[in-house]
Amino acid sequence: MKHPSTRELFLYWDSQRGSRPLPDRNEIEPGAIRSALGDVFILGMDEKAGHPFRLAGTRVCALFGREMRGESFLNLWPSAQTDRNGVRNLLSIAAAESLGFVAAATGGASGGDKLQLELVVLPLRHRGRTDARLIGVLAPLKQPDWSSFGRIDWLELGSYRFLSVPARDAQASLRAQAAVFRLRHGFPVFDGQAANRPLERDRLPQLNHE
Repeated sequence: MKHPSTRELFLYWDSQRGSRPLPDRNEIEPGAIRSALGDVFILGMDEKAGHPFRLAGTRVCALFGREMRGESFLNLWPSAQTDRNGVRNLLSIAAAESLGFVAAATGGASGGDKLQLELVVLPLRHRGRTDARLIGVLAPLKQPDWSSFGRIDWLELGSYRFLSVPARDAQASLRAQAAVFRLRHGFPVFDGQAANRPLERDRLPQLNHE
């Protein structure tokens, strides 16, 4: 993780979960991640609605030039056969396996400008469910000149990896490997991965959601 906000959120999320697979939504205190808060968002797990934003920080909204609450997260990734399906599957895996991921992303403006971003997504327990909420950060790796850049109109997925998990979560890491293969038929089999090491794959040209 390269951006300070992604590191801050992950460390806080990890400390709040303790020995559990993931923390509860009510355990996330905004004041504890004050410096990262503008880059933080929370998504609902309503796939039909495109995983809408339940909350979006001020800097996330500034990236797109509008209030993002209620908007579809998936609709920000217009390439349906690659990026959108890839992001949909990553969100499904994160929720189903209680496992976060970090990804590179490119934000594009209608004028042709592009912005390199970092995305981290982490699952939360909500009202007894482990697949109801996701918290994350979307932040530029380098601050653009907003006077000339304008706003982001679309996102493109880059390389990504599931985050390292402690030994207590080794089985979850193994399940995530299987889940990736199930959700994206045609994904290569992961060989030689230690159970407690991060899984990393570059974005593939064909992502089929089943």
